[in-house]
Amino acid sequence: MIVEMSQISKSFSGNHVLKNVSFTLEKGEIHALMGENGAGKSTLMKILTGIYPRDEGVVRVKGKEVAYTHPKDAEKDGIAVIHQELNILPELSVAENLFLGNEYTVGKTGWLKTKKMNEYAEQQLAELGLKVKASDRAGALSVGKQQLIEIAKALMTNADIIIMDEPTAALTDREIDTLFTVIRGLQEKGVTFVYISHRMEEIFSLCQRITVLRDGNYVSTKVIAETSFDEIVKLMVGRELGGRYPDHDLEPGAVKLAVKNVSRKNEFESVTFEVREGEIFGIAGLMGAGRSEVVESIFGYRHVHSGTIEIDQKPVVFKRPVDAIENGIAFVPEDRKTKGLIVNFSVRDNLSITNLATVSSGSMMSSTKEQALYQELVKKLGVRTSGPHQKAKSLSGGNQQKVVIAKWLGMKPKVLILDEPTRGVDVGAKKEIYTIMNELAKQGVAIIMVSSELPEIIGMSTRVAVMFEGKLMKVLDRNELSEETIMHYATGGDKHVHQ
Repeated sequence: MIVEMSQISKSFSGNHVLKNVSFTLEKGEIHALMGENGAGKSTLMKILTGIYPRDEGVVRVKGKEVAYTHPKDAEKDGIAVIHQELNILPELSVAENLFLGNEYTVGKTGWLKTKKMNEYAEQQLAELGLKVKASDRAGALSVGKQQLIEIAKALMTNADIIIMDEPTAALTDREIDTLFTVIRGLQEKGVTFVYISHRMEEIFSLCQRITVLRDGNYVSTKVIAETSFDEIVKLMVGRELGGRYPDHDLEPGAVKLAVKNVSRKNEFESVTFEVREGEIFGIAGLMGAGRSEVVESIFGYRHVHSGTIEIDQKPVVFKRPVDAIENGIAFVPEDRKTKGLIVNFSVRDNLSITNLATVSSGSMMSSTKEQALYQELVKKLGVRTSGPHQKAKSLSGGNQQKVVIAKWLGMKPKVLILDEPTRGVDVGAKKEIYTIMNELAKQGVAIIMVSSELPEIIGMSTRVAVMFEGKLMKVLDRNELSEETIMHYATGGDKHVHQ
């Protein structure tokens, strides 16, 4: 065993987050670590790498007992971490980010060997299929490219144990394929991986073993070839979840939102579609296809340069999000932590912000009405909190997402836009969010869902618009949906607009 963690326990403020957890890594394997949000996966890896001290237990790396007090200590022993949250410094160049703390310098002068660093950086990035200039400002790159830079930075430490926490969350399918090729190539050279992901398809495609945690406890370790999706889900959530998606018995009604020949320079062109009350309208496409830009323009985050938007057959112009909100449109953004929540506010305050009329008496906020709204929405969406005053940042990813959805439901929207509604959400919370979406559609809400996960798009949508390079290529009916068909149009198949 290259890593042995035995009987690891950890508490924060009296709250046990890990209880006698054991975990082992065999040299040269890709080992999945899974569990619902809050199961203790990240905490266990932070103990391994010296970010947190353990309360109890023993850690051995390469046969030697260790107690790292800083990630640099773990790095010296060949352990690198690629965190889910990007650690890119946006104002620095790509090369400066890659070599931060490990710069090439001329003797004792401190002068940087910029040319040498740039050449080596571009070589490393090319191996990941990323063609960027080392001198480019990192903050100007897409989130997907920034993620690949984080991966390249870890690989440049010559680590022989690499921990990846949701590494593909912001990557396109092509970038994921490239990353998997790199991982498998490194595995052949003896590099060992811990792979943390909620994407079950990735786990079963890439990994050899899987360890499941639940509520801070070790549950089981399985050989991937000897287990199944359903068994792993049951181990994670402690119960049968049934089908991954709700039964699809939606009956769409009248057109609620019409987008007609809407364009925004350099982002998307002549996009046309309709969304009906009581339907879930999916928008698919590769990263950069213009999906988020279209829905952000509908909501008034971006200005439309031409074309018209209609609500209930009446033209509307949204110069800012508040205009869209006043017309009954709600928006759950892709990045819940920076755009969807005020993370340092309480759950109750986050719910109240979009429902001020509901929680006010005259010009004054009513704590009684705030509490009533909190209780109604938390119960309706099954948000697990310690109480109304719990900070949003301390919730699990799934519960944060439920709060973002809940805060809009108080206004009873006509149209609900969801951009990547289950990104970074565990499988149990995904099923709960799908059920909420289905119930809202049955109540007559028109739902638009942008998603990069094709199984999710196919499992939830009544119809799907597929985008490629800013153009809407095709609107597919439910009976036409398949991964092959969607990818055909998402990669430019037929090269012209279909309706």
